[in-house]
Amino acid sequence: MGRGRGGEREREERKRREEEEREEEEEERREKEERREKEERREREKRERERRGGETGGEEEKRKREREKRRRDRRRGGEEEEREREEERRRDRRRDRRKREEEERQEERRKREREYKRRGERGEREEEREK
Repeated sequence: MGRGRGGEREREERKRREEEEREEEEEERREKEERREKEERREREKRERERRGGETGGEEEKRKREREKRRRDRRRGGEEEEREREEERRRDRRRDRRKREEEERQEERRKREREYKRRGERGEREEEREK
C-alpha cells in the first residue's frame, strides 16, 4: 500500500534532480558560449585596433575610439553584474538541492529506524508468547 507512493515519490525526485542537472548543464553551455563570444569580440577588436594603429587617422579617429571604449566599458559593467547574479543563483540552487537531498536521506533513515523499532517490538512480543 505505502510502496506505490514511495516509488512515485522517488520517480518524482529523480525527475526533479535530472531537470536541475539539465538546467545546470544548459547554464554551463551558455556561459561557455558567452566566454567564446567575448573572446572572439576581443580578438576582433584587437585586430581592428592594430589595423587602425597602422593608419595615422588623426584626432577624429582617436575620439571615436575613446567613445567606443567608454561605451564598451559601461556595457561590460552590466554584463559583470548579471554574471555575478547568475553565479549567485546557481550557488543557491546547488545549496538548496544539497540541503533537500540531506533532508531526504535523514527522513529515509528515520523511516528505517521506526521500521526496525516496530519489528523489534513485535519480535519481543513473540518471544514473550513463546515463554
